Formats: sequence, C-alpha cells, structure tokens
Amino acid sequence: MAVIEAALPRRILTTPVAGPFIALVLACAFFALRTDQFLSGGNFSLIIQQVMVVGTLAIGQTLIILTAGIDLSNGAIMAFGGIVMTKLAVTGELPPLLAIAAGLAVCAAFGLVNGLLVTRISLPPFIVTLGMLNVVFALTHIYSQEQTVTQLPDLLTFLGRTFQVGQTNVTYGSLLTILLFLLFAYLLGQTAWGRHVYALGNSPEVARLTGIRTRRLTIGVYTLAGLVYGIAALLLVSRTGVGDPQAGQTDNLDSITAVVLGGTSLFGGRGLVLGTLIGALIVGVFRNGLQLMGVPSIYQTLITGILVILAVAVDQLSRRRNR
Repeated sequence: MAVIEAALPRRILTTPVAGPFIALVLACAFFALRTDQFLSGGNFSLIIQQVMVVGTLAIGQTLIILTAGIDLSNGAIMAFGGIVMTKLAVTGELPPLLAIAAGLAVCAAFGLVNGLLVTRISLPPFIVTLGMLNVVFALTHIYSQEQTVTQLPDLLTFLGRTFQVGQTNVTYGSLLTILLFLLFAYLLGQTAWGRHVYALGNSPEVARLTGIRTRRLTIGVYTLAGLVYGIAALLLVSRTGVGDPQAGQTDNLDSITAVVLGGTSLFGGRGLVLGTLIGALIVGVFRNGLQLMGVPSIYQTLITGILVILAVAVDQLSRRRNR
C-alpha cells in the first residue's frame, strides 16, 4: 500500500498534462500576487470567454496534430463559416437554424478537401493548409463583399448570453466549449477511433499493417476538425454579434500555440485534448494578467512566442530522451 501511495505522485507528475497544469497554476499565482482583480469570478469568466473560440479551434487542431499533420487554414475556415451563417440568416435566404447548419457543413467540406489533398495526392499538410488558408481568405472577402454582417437573429447570438453561477455570469458558449473538450477527451481516450488516431500519428505504416484504414481515418479527422471549426465560428458570431470577414486572421497560430503549450507533440501520436484546454487557458491567463498589469500588447505577443519555443524545446528533448 505504501509503495502504491509513493508511486502515485510520480505517476501523476509524468502524465502529459502535468507540466502544463503546473505552469497554469504558477501563472495564476503570479498574477494573483501582482493584481487584486485577477482572482475575481468575473475575471475568470472573462478569461474563459476570451479563450473559448481559440480553444474550440484548438480541439480540431489537436486532432490533426495527433496524426502528425498541421492546419494553418482553421482560422480562415472559421471566418468563412461565420460569414456564411450570418449572411444566409440576415438576407432571409435560409431560416437561422438552417443557416447555422449550412455554415457547419461548409466548414466540414473544407476540412474534407484538406484531407483528400493530403491523402489522395500525398501533399504535405503544411502546404495543403497554407494554400487553403489563402483560398478561403479570398472566398470570405469575395462572398462578404468586404462588409461586416450585422443585425443577427437571436438564434445566432444565443451562445453569447449568460447565466449565473453564484455571483458570476457565465456564457452558454463557455459551457459548450467545456463540453466539447470533455467529449473529445472521451473519444480520444476511450474509443477504438481514438486509439487509431494515436497509432496513425505514431507510425502510419505500422498502423496500416495492423489493419487501420489510414487514408479513410485521415480524411475523417480533417473533416471532423472542419466541423469543429464551424462550431468555433458560431461561438465567435455569438460573442461578437456580427459576421466579420476580418476575423480569425491570427487564430490559426493561436490554436497551434494552445496545442503545443498543452503538451501535444508536433511530431504526432502523443498528447491529450485536455492538455490543449490547459494550453489555451495558459495563453488566456497570460494575456489577461499582463493586461491587468498594464503591460503593452506587443509584450504579451513576445511572451507567448517565448512560451511556444520553450514548449517545443521541451517536447524535442523529451523525444530524444525516450529514444
């Protein structure tokens, strides 16, 4: 019994999310000492609202990175999905519910195209999604005619509404984001599909030889990631109250940052989606805390970049040690 109790802390500390979680706790402690406003319930609610869009994008990004891929187009796909939803609903071409469904379907379709290009033509994911980033960015501005869509129906802004938990207002969108993280944590950790995703990221050839249909699985991952980007689009629209063609221009990099800080390896096959949630919160906590301290935004970007480099360096050193 004593041996088990002694081994338990060591086992906890060796989990992939242990490092990111400790970093999050230390960051919270630092900013709590530096500013009195940081520990308020309203501020924590604000942090969650600020990271829910990027956090949701990062769920799809995690799926793709686990397969040893990467997606540079997710922010642009989200922006286009938001424009499709809002424009169809506002112009009356479709009822609001069908407009949302159309936006989700369009995002999933772009994910499908990415997956097909990666698997059928064997193009590198970096090149495919970099090209798709430019294609979707252009389509967003062509379809929106460079105009922001306003006066949205209530259904499109519902997730931006709040309910009270104690004295704190929490948005329905924040709750949906947390539920999505729990759902994908279950899918990746408790299902055969999740085990196949990890196997694909570890070694595509070995996965294929064990009977996994690697091409079909890769296409499915990219398509599912696209659908998640569509949900992020709905969250963005509900939070801002408009369809903005300029949205999401740096969210692709922010989503990669969240994934890397959460302990997921850029080389595939290793990581947890709950680690991505912690990574997104680390970014949100740093930006919020530095803002409360009055630090200029350019330094927030600088510190975020340093954190990413450190996280990738730790991952690389860990891989070398395990060889």
